[in-house]
Amino acid sequence: MDYGTFRGLYTLLLIAIMVGIIVWAYSKRRKTSFDEAANLVFADDEPSGADKKNAGAKP
Repeated sequence: MDYGTFRGLYTLLLIAIMVGIIVWAYSKRRKTSFDEAANLVFADDEPSGADKKNAGAKP
């Protein structure tokens, strides 16, 4: 097996992995978990005790 054949097979392997990741990311089974992860930024968390004490302090 020469170097050109190896590079071609390696390229095909990487393309197959990329297509697999794209199919996984856009599958309908993953949509709910990705939507939940996207909305974590907007979740309201109560500040901890240390944050409550320092909430009124000026820098």
